[in-house]
Amino acid sequence: MKKNNLRKLILLVFSVFLLSGCATALKDSDNKVVKNTKTGQQLYENILCQPENEEIRTLYEENNVDVNGLPKCKNFSIGSGGYEGLWTSVIIKPLAWVIIQFGNILSNYGLGLIITSLLIRLIAFPLSKKTAMQSELMNDAKPKLDRLEKKYEGKTDQESLMKKQQEMLMIYKEYNINPISGCIFALIQIPLFIGFLEAINRVPAIFEESLLGFQLGTTPMTGLTGGNYLYILLTIIVGVSTFFSLKLNSSSNPNNEQMKMMSRIMLIVILFTSLFMTSALNIYWITTNLFTVVQNLLVKRKKERI
Repeated sequence: MKKNNLRKLILLVFSVFLLSGCATALKDSDNKVVKNTKTGQQLYENILCQPENEEIRTLYEENNVDVNGLPKCKNFSIGSGGYEGLWTSVIIKPLAWVIIQFGNILSNYGLGLIITSLLIRLIAFPLSKKTAMQSELMNDAKPKLDRLEKKYEGKTDQESLMKKQQEMLMIYKEYNINPISGCIFALIQIPLFIGFLEAINRVPAIFEESLLGFQLGTTPMTGLTGGNYLYILLTIIVGVSTFFSLKLNSSSNPNNEQMKMMSRIMLIVILFTSLFMTSALNIYWITTNLFTVVQNLLVKRKKERI
């Protein structure tokens, strides 16, 4: 993909955000963000359907948000509430509707969240598979790229830099590597992650649900401070799945040591962040990590057969 095409794609993604109707935090009369004290979850004013939990309904009513005019979550449709901006109407509502439909079928909105996550990753599989294959090809080219780095080590003049760039492009061509294509799926994942985050926060049926003993609106930190040590298991699974996902990616990077350091830092950041994310978002993160691990292993196995 040419650089100007990549710029157009980036501009398109950011245009979606500029035209969006993002989640708005629910605030009290003192302009403080309202949280559910039992779950630790921050509440949002522009939810898409009615809460069924009486305590959550009370929190909204006490802060002057009329939830009675909203549809019940099980009856929510993509057209509910009319047009609410490009981001909400084209991304959030359809995503929320799919999660709710699977939740209704499976009688659990946590399972609906998992199935929706897997479905979207399966739809995006052709693109994500190409990204994974590019990483494998980059790993094959690593010895030549390392030799190239040594060849031009310490040379900073313009002529040497141009020659290095030309030789690098020749190596990329030899191994059929397109460095830009590896960034495309990563770019797509950003709005996907934010889309799931907003769908989770704006659909009470999801954050009021429980799955495998985890209350989906509860943050692990709240669960642990409340004496429920089961939530440490959720954080551990986030850590393990992220570790293997990052490990598979870092093994295919020519600057291996640098990538390993970045992966360690990222793992620590994700582990810390997971303590303050709702269980629903942690489960989404685990699902996508496991899909990525399986996908990359399949790509590796397919490449070995070629």
